[in-house]
Formats: sequence, structure tokens, C-alpha cells
Amino acid sequence: MEVLVKIFGQGRDLGALQMGCRGLVVFLIALILIRISGRRSFGIRGPLDNIITILLGAVLSRAVVGASAFLPIITTCLVIVVLHRWVSWLIISKDNIARLIQGEKILLYKDGAFIEQHMKRALLNHEDVMHGVRRSALTEDMSQVDRVYIERNGEITVVKKRE
Repeated sequence: MEVLVKIFGQGRDLGALQMGCRGLVVFLIALILIRISGRRSFGIRGPLDNIITILLGAVLSRAVVGASAFLPIITTCLVIVVLHRWVSWLIISKDNIARLIQGEKILLYKDGAFIEQHMKRALLNHEDVMHGVRRSALTEDMSQVDRVYIERNGEITVVKKRE
């Protein structure tokens, strides 16, 4: 037991080597938690996925700096990951829950005109939409654009006109 205290430290008085060792262990635990959580949490990047990223980072950081006891931190992270997986399953199973948690895409531009009411709802201005058009469609020529959406994950996507 004394060896573990020497390597990982105890409480908040930690040296650089002890924090490094804690960081290594937390990194390995984080990898396991991410595998349990599934690829969705770091692939789709919707609001639910951002929540798990922020929460896991905040909670796991407490283990590295010794701000809280190690086992309760790992238990908390496991609960967060299992909850994320359960809510993700609900989202793919129930459309109404998906809309409630993730929202719906919003049409921002159609038939050659910006839809101001929808842009206000999405808290976007013209330059925000044009930025998304440039990134997504690699053009500023709106005559090539049929529709523009803001997706559930906040990404702006463009449907070009058929040629």
C-alpha cells in the first residue's frame, strides 16, 4: 500500500511524477470509458455527445489532481457513460425523444431567399450562414444553392442545385 501512495500520492500534495502516474491511469480508464460509450460520443458531436465529453473531462480531471477520491470518480464516470449509452439507445428507438433531446434540422435558405424567422430561431445571421455555405459547399455563389440547413449538431449543410 505504501508503494502505491509513493507512486500516486495522496490528497492534494502531489508531485509532478505522481500527477503523471495518475494521468497515465486516468488516460487508460478514459479509453475504456470511451469504448463503453461507443463511437457516437466522439463522432456525431451533437449536444448529448458534447455533454459526455465535458462531464468526463471535468470529473476525470479531479482524479489527476487529487481533488476527490479515486473510486467515486471512476464510479461517477461509469454512471455518466452508461446513462449516455441508454439515452443514445432511446434516441435511436424513439423519434419523439430524439426530437426532444437533439432537436431538428432547421431550413435557413430556400428558393433563393434566406428564411429570416428560422435564422432568428437558430440564432444565426447572414454571415454565419454564408460562412457555413463557404465551408460546406466551397462557394459563395448562392445561385448554385438549393437549400441550406443547420443540422441538429449545429453544422451548416448545403444542398446544391442539380445541374
